[in-house]
Amino acid sequence: MEPRRDLLAAFGRAIRRARRARGLSQEVLGFEAELDRTYVSGVERGVRNPTVRVVARLASALGVRPSTLFRSAERGR
Repeated sequence: MEPRRDLLAAFGRAIRRARRARGLSQEVLGFEAELDRTYVSGVERGVRNPTVRVVARLASALGVRPSTLFRSAERGR
């Protein structure tokens, strides 16, 4: 897998783990982050490359810092 794809997939898994740990559906996370559920799904699957603003919105909706999500992604690679 190419490095960018690997990073996006790892970041998506970090989002999914954080979402599930909080018992949220993709729909609820999307609502809280003001994103469409299908966009959240794309991020979790590693097919979307979220902007810094989107990462911040997701982190806020999950109650974590963006750096926490990136650290989780780095560990999960």
